[in-house]
Amino acid sequence: MLVDTHCHLDFPDFEEDFDQVLANAKEAGVDTMVTICTYVTRFEQVLNIAKAHDHIYCTVGIHPHNAASEPEVSVKDLCAMAADDKVIGFGETGLDYFYEHSPRDIQQRQFRTHIQAARELDLPVIIHTREAEEDTLALIEEEMAHEPFTGLIHCFSASKAFADRVVELGLYISISGIVTFKKADELREAISDVPLDRLLVETDAPYLSPIPKRGKRNEPAYTAFTAAKVAEVKGVSEEEFAKASTDNFYRLFSKTKRG
Repeated sequence: MLVDTHCHLDFPDFEEDFDQVLANAKEAGVDTMVTICTYVTRFEQVLNIAKAHDHIYCTVGIHPHNAASEPEVSVKDLCAMAADDKVIGFGETGLDYFYEHSPRDIQQRQFRTHIQAARELDLPVIIHTREAEEDTLALIEEEMAHEPFTGLIHCFSASKAFADRVVELGLYISISGIVTFKKADELREAISDVPLDRLLVETDAPYLSPIPKRGKRNEPAYTAFTAAKVAEVKGVSEEEFAKASTDNFYRLFSKTKRG
């Protein structure tokens, strides 16, 4: 069985066939999903999806794109929203300098707030980084030096050096469908030496559909294609990788209840 550690089931893309999407996931062997919060102002909608389904969990947080447009939350705010049993982490948060929809200083400030909340409740933080590798690593290292925290780099697409360093710092790496793309040789090389006990898989649905579904709306069922490619890169069977990545999920997201 597999876990889709990062999807967005509250997005309008799934409104018309939500139940079928869940059925497709079950048929593909994806028995657990984490629907990720990107706007705190929509958190209730995200939480309600998780509460309605035993096999779906959620997070609370503000995507770096939305750091300036959303209310600036405090550690206390985030921790209060994470009180429900179905909320298993904070984010997604982090730095995105590719689009820069929000000023960098606000992104960085909110990133630190999420990390502080993660420490407060001993929950993982889900980290987004794009075209911000140097600043992301510097901020993580600074916060780790102050006090350690747990978490993962979601939709990993950075360098091998970055991968090696975040693993050294105790974080996990989550792989999306990008790993299946023909031109993703650098990504496959970057994760080739990441220990098996630090890897997770995700879809980031409805985005980033893996080959052979590229060009179509992504959905949790397609986690299986990504997992198969990561297994190939790591030189292990699909069954071995499925077990390892699922074990990793339950180890990192300790608030979950394994069935």
